[in-house]
Amino acid sequence: MLELNIIYNENCLDTMSKMSDNLIDLTVTSPPYDNLRKYNGYSFDWLLTIKELYRVTKEGGVVVWVVGDGVEKGSETGSSFKQALYAIECGFKLHDTMIYEKSGFANPSSSRYHQIFEYMFIFSKGKPDTFNPIKDRENKYKGVCGGEKSFRDDYGMRFNIWRYSNGGNNTSKDKNAFQHPAPFPEALANDHIISWSNIGDVIYDPFMGSGTTAKMALINQRKFIGSEISKEYCELAISRIQNNF
Repeated sequence: MLELNIIYNENCLDTMSKMSDNLIDLTVTSPPYDNLRKYNGYSFDWLLTIKELYRVTKEGGVVVWVVGDGVEKGSETGSSFKQALYAIECGFKLHDTMIYEKSGFANPSSSRYHQIFEYMFIFSKGKPDTFNPIKDRENKYKGVCGGEKSFRDDYGMRFNIWRYSNGGNNTSKDKNAFQHPAPFPEALANDHIISWSNIGDVIYDPFMGSGTTAKMALINQRKFIGSEISKEYCELAISRIQNNF
């Protein structure tokens, strides 16, 4: 039996092999895609990972899969689309194709427009049981009523393009988080966790990295299970959690 609120230093396939069917309420993860960064020499089998994620996800559960494409021989790889289509083959619904827009870019290009986004595929096992929409988009309505102009300020549900400032203190104020090559913004993990899960739910991250998903799960009164194949990054994530709780 797996313990909750533990980051396991092992391949995520080993962790999931110990999970019962329909265990996880929500997965929030960003796999190390297209070898864009040297991940301590490790690689991952995304075919088996997605297949196992389908098995361990509860009916009505959601997987948030944050991924982009590298460029090889002058062409984007299309790996992100391959992964999304395979998830559908495994039984997932492609509930939404969202965009994570970054405030800046690390690798300027001389032959194409600068890349400042990643996909956030929302895979669901059937219809999602939980959706707590974030309503922080300011709406301004102006109309005419009885011959007089009326103004109304209100907040509407977000669109599916989410913009976050990345790098430095914008991603996290935990300085040790940047010992990992690609920590994603705490706000991104936070917003998906509150959108697709409820207090007490179990959140999984098969590529825990610096521990962002675990940290935001605990802050939002959820439980977590994490897998991290790199001993160095596993120790980093555990240290980060211990420093915050």
